[in-house]
Amino acid sequence: MIIGMLIFDDMTQLDFTGPYEVFSKMPGCEVKIIAKTLQPVVAKGGLKFLPDFTIDDVPALDLIFIPGGHGVSALMKDRSVLEFIRTQAQQAKYVTSVCTGSLVLGAAGLLKGYRATTHWTSIDLLPHFGAIAARDRVVVDRNRITGGGVTAGIDFALAIAAQVVGEDAAKTIQLVIEYNPAPPFNCGHPDTADVKILEALTQKLVPLQATRLVEAKEAAKLYC
Repeated sequence: MIIGMLIFDDMTQLDFTGPYEVFSKMPGCEVKIIAKTLQPVVAKGGLKFLPDFTIDDVPALDLIFIPGGHGVSALMKDRSVLEFIRTQAQQAKYVTSVCTGSLVLGAAGLLKGYRATTHWTSIDLLPHFGAIAARDRVVVDRNRITGGGVTAGIDFALAIAAQVVGEDAAKTIQLVIEYNPAPPFNCGHPDTADVKILEALTQKLVPLQATRLVEAKEAAKLYC
């Protein structure tokens, strides 16, 4: 099974590295790292990644994966990347994303009529692409599998592993990576966050969210 993971500048590295850790341990699977060019990709925060293939020379994929991050703004308007995703999705067994990567799937016209999730700050943008927004941590709708924000990528990848290589193999991977979350604070979701912290962060994100809404509406005009 060939798994293709798209990377791009200003992506959130944990959106990518969490699923990669799981995918790379799935028996019988090959992981291909894909970018628009072979130049190093710089994630938000400065971590650099080297792609294996460009969007023009990667083989046909059984699973295509899109991470999220600030860089999705440019990706949602990049016709060559969107066409690549659309073409690969036609024969891929699984079409997937984590965090705001689902906005890119939406911009490619691949979520119309599908339930999907994304980072909690962008969940209201999914209907602009014809998607049915769901606030679950991992959403499976036919061959579309989407994960919530950032750390949800590990849950997402383990759910895929269970489908692809079986539940016992997925549980073994979970044990190997000691995925046993016990966060020091119950503040990882709007439903449980301290009200003052949630309000302050939401207010801080108002300009970004306003811009992202405009970008989503513009991107939706391409294929939706």
